[in-house]
Amino acid sequence: MSLHIVLYQPEIPPNTGNIARTCVATNVSLHLIHPLGFDIDTKTARRAGMDYWEHAALYHYDSLEALFAKYPEATFYFVETGGNKVYTDVDCSDICENIFFVFGNESSGLPKDLLAENVDKILTIPMGEITRSLNLSNAVAILIYEALRQRDYAGL
Repeated sequence: MSLHIVLYQPEIPPNTGNIARTCVATNVSLHLIHPLGFDIDTKTARRAGMDYWEHAALYHYDSLEALFAKYPEATFYFVETGGNKVYTDVDCSDICENIFFVFGNESSGLPKDLLAENVDKILTIPMGEITRSLNLSNAVAILIYEALRQRDYAGL
C-alpha cells in the first residue's frame, strides 16, 4: 500500500512542518496543493520539520485537479468534520492500492463543491461537541497511524 497525505492550501507553517516530520517517520508521501499560506523555507516551517525536510517525499501541485490527473487510479478520501464515515471504516490493508487522505486548510477546510461531489468518500474523526475541530497535524497523525495499524506497521 502506498499511503499519501494531501494538504489543500495549508496556512500554518508549524502544522505543515509537523506533518512533514510525521510523514518522514512513517514513510508516507506528502502532497501540497498551492497556494500555501507561507513560504516553505520560512524559519517557522523549517523549525517544525527540523532537519527532516530533506528526507520528505514532498510533492507540489498548483491545484487538486493536477493531483487527481497524476493519480487517476488512486483512491481519495476527504477528511472533514461532519463526514458520514468514521476514518476507521476505511480498509487500508490492500498493499497494491494508492490511498490518499486529503485534508483542508486550517481556516476553511476543503472546497464545498469537492465535498458535494464526493459525499461517500468523506471521513471524520469523532469528537465531542465543544471542539470545532482537531489540530491539523494531530488529525493527519491519527489517519496515518490507523492505516499503518491495519497493515501491522509494515515498513516501520
